[in-house]
Amino acid sequence: MAQALQIAILDGFTLNPGDLDWKALDSLGEIQIHDHSASDLLLERAKGKGVLVVNKAPIGRALMEQLTELKLITLTATGYNNIDVEAAKELGITVCNVRGYGSHTVAQHVFALLLSFTNQVWQHHQSVQEGDWSSQDNFCYTLETLYELQGKTMGIYGLGKIGQSVAQIAQAFGMQVLSHHKHPERDARPGVEFVGVEELFMRSDFVTLHAPLSNQNAGFVNSSLLKKMKPSAILINTGRGGLINEADLKTALQEGTIRGAALDVLSSEPPPKDHPLFGLHNCIITPHIAWASQAARKRLISETKANIEAFFAGEARNVVV
Repeated sequence: MAQALQIAILDGFTLNPGDLDWKALDSLGEIQIHDHSASDLLLERAKGKGVLVVNKAPIGRALMEQLTELKLITLTATGYNNIDVEAAKELGITVCNVRGYGSHTVAQHVFALLLSFTNQVWQHHQSVQEGDWSSQDNFCYTLETLYELQGKTMGIYGLGKIGQSVAQIAQAFGMQVLSHHKHPERDARPGVEFVGVEELFMRSDFVTLHAPLSNQNAGFVNSSLLKKMKPSAILINTGRGGLINEADLKTALQEGTIRGAALDVLSSEPPPKDHPLFGLHNCIITPHIAWASQAARKRLISETKANIEAFFAGEARNVVV
């Protein structure tokens, strides 16, 4: 009788904090589930495993060289910068990710962030609860100017699956859509105008970032680019924190170079308590939750199972290397 496949889930808590279950994976083999794995526990927990399921746990060359049974690393994420993919390739370890699982969920969060600025629902709710409406002479009031999206311009940096979902929603609001994208011919969409990076930032009322982080675009949103934006513009980032020079963004927000920023990602996660963007009145920050709807996380578990099954059937899918 063949030995059961040994699988370790090294950091499963963010994918399943308790509102899902792992039963879908039970048929694959013997599974050890760890909510979190400190770096000094990675070797102990990964040793002897044929498959590692990871989200953000760092898997480097030194670790992989000690894992002689390891055949597959499958990520419960799209990004794979926490894996030394070159080392994996050299060592004959396949790395897979999951793509497109959260396109609608992330796009939804983009507009939740955007509408936080344009409609200020929570601020008005708090104001009403504090008695401000009851003391008004008029039947209504606004805390600040409210903005209509019809006719405004959405600039999308990266028009992959998520960017495309954002474009669809923007068009439903009656917005004009611009994009800067690596493959404009391949990913052309009706009503989307492709432009250069500087033009994207100059013309847009809202700029939203949806490209993977690379050596080429790390920190590309800097003071020079921010100064090209409209003073009324909002910057939104649900991609990777490293796309933005955070010190430059802080200065731009403090000086009124742009109206505001709404961020779901930061360059360091979790961030230090004294992060430079904390405490700014015109900067909304959420804790990397754009991907985390229950529906998206269910898809992640399902796709992870499919990745493992396909690999051992000789038909590997979603292969990074």
